[in-house]
Amino acid sequence: MVSDIQLYIDQVRSGKIKVCKEQLLLCDFVEKAFDTENIRVDEAQLARYLNLQKYFPFSLLPWEKFCFALHNCTYKADGQLRWPFLFVLVGRGSGKNGFIAFEDFCLLTPINGVKNYHVDIFATSEDQARTSFDDVREVLEEHRQKLEKHFAWNMECITNKSTGSKLRFRTSGFKTKDGGRPGKVDFDEFHAYENWKMVDVATTGLGKKAFPRRTVITTDGDVRDGPLDQLKSQATQILQGDIEDNGMIPFICRLDSADEVNEKSNWTKSNPSLQYFPVLLQEMEVEYANYVLDPIGNSSFMTKRMNLPAVHKDAEVTSWDNIKATSQPLPDLDGCSCVAGIDYARTTDFVAAGLLFKKSGKYIWIPHTWVCAQCPDLVRIKAPLKEWEARGLLTFVDGVEVPPSVPAQWLEEQSKHYDITTLGMDTYRYTLLARALSDVGSDTEKGGKNNVRLIRKSTQMLYAPTINSAFANHDVVWGDNPLMRWYTNNACIATTKDGNMTYEKIEPKSRKTDGFMAFVAAMCISEDLTDCDEDVDFDFSVYSY
Repeated sequence: MVSDIQLYIDQVRSGKIKVCKEQLLLCDFVEKAFDTENIRVDEAQLARYLNLQKYFPFSLLPWEKFCFALHNCTYKADGQLRWPFLFVLVGRGSGKNGFIAFEDFCLLTPINGVKNYHVDIFATSEDQARTSFDDVREVLEEHRQKLEKHFAWNMECITNKSTGSKLRFRTSGFKTKDGGRPGKVDFDEFHAYENWKMVDVATTGLGKKAFPRRTVITTDGDVRDGPLDQLKSQATQILQGDIEDNGMIPFICRLDSADEVNEKSNWTKSNPSLQYFPVLLQEMEVEYANYVLDPIGNSSFMTKRMNLPAVHKDAEVTSWDNIKATSQPLPDLDGCSCVAGIDYARTTDFVAAGLLFKKSGKYIWIPHTWVCAQCPDLVRIKAPLKEWEARGLLTFVDGVEVPPSVPAQWLEEQSKHYDITTLGMDTYRYTLLARALSDVGSDTEKGGKNNVRLIRKSTQMLYAPTINSAFANHDVVWGDNPLMRWYTNNACIATTKDGNMTYEKIEPKSRKTDGFMAFVAAMCISEDLTDCDEDVDFDFSVYSY
């Protein structure tokens, strides 16, 4: 290994800076590769690249040189790049855009050895996509006299005159016809990506040029179960030796646990640049003080500075691991008895309903969601609603609201397949729903005494221990349902002004919880459930709901 790689590994091994477990695993991973594989670092090429730092207002830090050397100058025996895919997860303020700018500048030059080696920078917004591009353009402007004979540039494209290689920025509006054959693609602030569509489009043309590369560089974010979470999972499995790396070098920096945030020396675990940036440390100290006062309102400190997304531990409904454990195969439930739950808090928003079964001691939940197409909160929601619609998990409803007949008719349709014995719902919208429920066979007389149970917030808290236990023991099953995972991760247990506990949203506008609240309503009447293993056949011509 060359000194720039070994230097960072030595820093980690010596304990000069605190690092997370992923960094320790990464050092093992890299050392093993150099010990067991026929790979080499082109030291002459690396030196020529690093000489270009003279044009930049900064020099690469040890961790950046480490990543740069592995990604750009380490080759297999057949001459191909050993790690053409660099995944960097670092805390906000680490200088990641500067790193991209330097790397991309280098690859445009003849040092790369490839003509027309175009580099495209992608992000979900134009401002973000332009950040690293503008960093390169500012370098060219600063050294115009020396560099204009080598480069041509404008506000949208930078071209190396000798190689013909171009640097451009892209957003979701990019189509393959616009570019076609990049040598490298960058994905900036990957946490904001809701699905893989932009990635798929961006990478379609890779492989048509020698030494294809991709760089993903990001902080963590609030989009759960999306591309970033999937990439983090893949990276962790690589570092643990569970799967082959497939050319990815995973550079992950984050706290190992939430309580580590209270010791400032741990902050380098998420930000390996922090020891070099005293002004950044001062700003983070201010943000930390605000976080301590209001952990939920200032959750971005943990999410983006510490790369550890989390709600307040005392407030979360259950852990993310428990939520993921709900992705168990759905059993055959045809003809089984069940109870129903519905959340109909706002007719102009999201409406959710579902069926709750018990089988072999597990709670099986089959839900559906309806979304008012005119809901004003849709612009704030980052979740891939259209993708979930395509999967049949939700339905968009035209008009100014979701009418009561919509969930009621869905329940009627389900009653043709299952024995729905009881419906649980919040008292708030019962009057609105009563007629529609009555139209499909529900007994709404006397406040729904027979087969409709009105659930109050106090009732929810009585069943909270049961719900918590079911999650903790992985006895909640709803299959591969990202919508339900999203709903549940958006919920918390909050204290009301009168000192009582209640289920609430972490954030009221963009974090919907309707499906989870429908589940809670059903769990509140779970004593009415008979285990499906004990069910007997019933006559579908007369259903109880």
